[in-house]
Amino acid sequence: MRAIVQTGRGSPDSVEVREVDLPDIAPNQALVRVHASSVNPAEWYRVMAPAFTRMVGKVIARGQPEPAGIGADLAGRIEAVGTEVTEFQPGDEVFGMSGASWAEYAPARQVRLVRKPANVSFEAAAAVPVAGLTALQALRDHGRVRAGQKILINGASGGVGTFAVQLAKWLEADVTAVCSASKVELVGSLGADRVVDYTREDFTRLGIRHDVMIDVAGSRPFRQFARVLAPNATVVLTGGSMNTGLGPLPHFAGARLSGLFRKQTVASFLAKIEQADLALMAELLESGRVKPVVERTYPLAEVPAALRHLGEGHARGKLVITM
Repeated sequence: MRAIVQTGRGSPDSVEVREVDLPDIAPNQALVRVHASSVNPAEWYRVMAPAFTRMVGKVIARGQPEPAGIGADLAGRIEAVGTEVTEFQPGDEVFGMSGASWAEYAPARQVRLVRKPANVSFEAAAAVPVAGLTALQALRDHGRVRAGQKILINGASGGVGTFAVQLAKWLEADVTAVCSASKVELVGSLGADRVVDYTREDFTRLGIRHDVMIDVAGSRPFRQFARVLAPNATVVLTGGSMNTGLGPLPHFAGARLSGLFRKQTVASFLAKIEQADLALMAELLESGRVKPVVERTYPLAEVPAALRHLGEGHARGKLVITM
C-alpha cells in the first residue's frame, strides 16, 4: 500500500510517499481503508522537529523507537476487524483517529472510531476528530460554557476556531470571533454574533467583558486580555505561534504565570479522543448544526505542500488529505 513515510526532519519535504506493507491489527483494532485524513499542528511539529518537540519526544519515548506511521484523523471504510472488535464490521463507514492515517490503510482502536453519518462526506468527517474535539472540550469541559455567556474566540478562522464558533453557538453562547480581514465573511457565516478584523480593530479594546476566552491564535500577551475579560473569566489556551523554536510554549507559560496574579482562570490541555465525544460530533454533523470548513484537499503525494501551507498560519478551516 502507499503511505507517507518520514525521511528526515526540519522541512515539509522530509516526508514522501512510499510502498509499505499492509499493517497488522491488534485484537482491539480495525483495519480502515482510509479515504481521507487531515493535517494538524501536531503533524507539522513532528515533521519540522522544533527544539521543544525533540525535548518532549525524548522524555515520552524513553529510548523507545518512534512510531513509523504519521497522521491522526481518518475517515474511511472498515476492511477487517480484530477478534475483540464488536461494534463494527467490514464495510462500515467510520471516522476517528489512528496514529498512521496518512496511508491507504490504517489500524485504529475500536474506542477511537464511530460511524460516519451517511449525509457527511469522507473529506468533511476527516476534518473533525482532533480539531473538533479540541474545540468541544475547550468550551464544554475547560471553559464550562453556559447559555447566555459571552465567549471570545481569538483565532476563529482556523481548524479549531471554526469548530469553536459553531459549538459555542450550539451551547447558546454570545460569540465574538477574531480573525483577519479575508476571513470575516467566512467566520460570520458560521454564526458568530460579531466578527472582529484584527487588522482594523484591537479586539482587546472592544468595551465588552467576556466570560470565557478560547485563545487559539496565541497572538497577544495575557496582560492585554484583562480589558475584555469579566473578573472571574476563564481563558482556555489551545494553540499559539507555529515556529521551529519553542512553538506555543512561551505563550502558554506567560499566560499561566500572569494568571497567578489575576482572578481569571487560565487553562491549557491536550484533547482526549473519546468515543462519546466523537459520537456527539457525529450527531451534530448529521443534523447540520456543525459543518466542517475545508479550505482545500490534497492528494497523498502532496502532503508536503499541505504541511507548508499549514505552517504559514493562514489556513481557512482544515486542510484535508485524500487517498
